[in-house]
Amino acid sequence: MDLTIREARPDELPELKGFEQEIIKAERPFDSTLAPDPISYYDLAELIQADDSIVIVAEIEGQLVGSGFAQIRKPKNYYTYSVYTQLGFMFVDPRFRGMGVNARIIEALTAWSKERGVDEIRLTVYPDNAAAIKAYEKVGFKSQLVEMRLNLKEKH
Repeated sequence: MDLTIREARPDELPELKGFEQEIIKAERPFDSTLAPDPISYYDLAELIQADDSIVIVAEIEGQLVGSGFAQIRKPKNYYTYSVYTQLGFMFVDPRFRGMGVNARIIEALTAWSKERGVDEIRLTVYPDNAAAIKAYEKVGFKSQLVEMRLNLKEKH
């Protein structure tokens, strides 16, 4: 498998937006509060162009098979770090899962963060998404916080 990890290009936006829709479709079962389709999570064009972010793609034999972004952000003032990198848009085509594609994408995003002097990397994942959690733990992520909600319309 000849895997290339590189920055995304603006001309790839249509395919990247397709990846985004696959992410949304996969996450719908975990979140009853998502609005009906069509929705979008990310401004991918902005993330590709901005100086404080990068969009990475994984390519095999000229075909895009995965993606992820890193964006430098400022945390709340009560944290010990002054900036952090937020990861998102993490996707690997189901036909290429289990081949280390996600790990290589995270490796590239981590290197990009280190080059910018950022030591803290964060991402969010639904607690019921066991496959994603396992993939992130495999590359060193640890669970930090569980967000909880109470919908008063659903409460008995």
